[in-house]
Amino acid sequence: MAEQKRDYYEVLGVSKGASESEIKSAYRKLAKKYHPDVNPGDAEAEKKFKEASEAYAVLSDSEKKAKYDQYGHAAFDGSMGGPSMDFSNMDFSDIFGDIFGDLFGGFGFGGGRRNSNGPMKGANIRTAISITFEEAAFGCEKEIELVLKDECSNCHGSGAKPGTSKVTCTKCNGKGKVMMTQQTLFGVMQNVSTCPDCNGSGQIIKEKCPQCSGTGYVSSKKRIQVSIPAGIDNGQSVRIRDKGEPGINGGPRGDLLVEVRVKAHPIFQRRDYDIFSNAPISFAQATLGGEVMIDTLDGKVVYEVKAGTQTDTRIRLKGKGVPSLRNKGTRGDHYVTLIVQTPTSLSSEAKELLRQFDQKTGNTLKPGGTQVKQEKKKGFMNKIKDAVDDL
Repeated sequence: MAEQKRDYYEVLGVSKGASESEIKSAYRKLAKKYHPDVNPGDAEAEKKFKEASEAYAVLSDSEKKAKYDQYGHAAFDGSMGGPSMDFSNMDFSDIFGDIFGDLFGGFGFGGGRRNSNGPMKGANIRTAISITFEEAAFGCEKEIELVLKDECSNCHGSGAKPGTSKVTCTKCNGKGKVMMTQQTLFGVMQNVSTCPDCNGSGQIIKEKCPQCSGTGYVSSKKRIQVSIPAGIDNGQSVRIRDKGEPGINGGPRGDLLVEVRVKAHPIFQRRDYDIFSNAPISFAQATLGGEVMIDTLDGKVVYEVKAGTQTDTRIRLKGKGVPSLRNKGTRGDHYVTLIVQTPTSLSSEAKELLRQFDQKTGNTLKPGGTQVKQEKKKGFMNKIKDAVDDL
């Protein structure tokens, strides 16, 4: 009795609504895990690899996938009247050409990857810079110092001693790649890798330039101006064109990416383009209302507190936030939480006035608290006199 096949979607671990890229990504993971070259002699891994490859061969083909969604495995076993598909001897070269070249660094059928000795853009360089909260909000100009490579003026970037020239690499015949052929379960597989003799350039320097030691470049410290735009946030980067590594074979330079690290502010906190902070107000200001000074990015501003303001009341200062990166004329808002401050040190007179205030506004202190303290101050004879007067 033939072994029952698992559902193809189950094999790849994707849903029926999975996109083409999701199906491809799922197969890549399984293929990399169970490929026979990674698991030599493992029959179970080989079985799972074949199963995943069969599922991908169907689900990656829109026509086959439509048939499978409608009829299941019966769409390919001949029971529906159509031709059967024998997956046991299936040629997976198309799949390998699309998938495995990325997985295993150049495996492929029939030819492998070709090397390009044409102009290539240089690599990008990354660095970081630290700025203040205010500098991030309003923008600033900074200067950084970096060690950058430039084309050697002696050999003009060739790396060869003046008067000499490079010669074609005999190992790769100038292709920059070497190919190794390997017989596998699925046929002949070719592993294409960078030539170890010329490092992929296809040429070898016989006599190196004494100034750059054959690299074609010289390094030197340089100062670069960085314009930090208003509104930039922590972790974002500024790109400076053509300040990266030199290009290859006459290609353009890469870019310099400067990551911005914004220092924490002692008062302000940022959320997108809005700012949040706390502002203390006195009990008298909260009760009676009045003007208070509030710190903002633009300096101190006067705000009229309403009478009866409660602690943790949040107010909005419109347009006092951070400028937008996309529209310099637009700014976020500044939200301020008003915190009523409780005095910690009062004079005796101030305490007495506060007790009198409490008696007139609800008498929330301990009942008789003031009277008890006054009784303690009376002498013995005064207490007898008070008792007689009560008779």
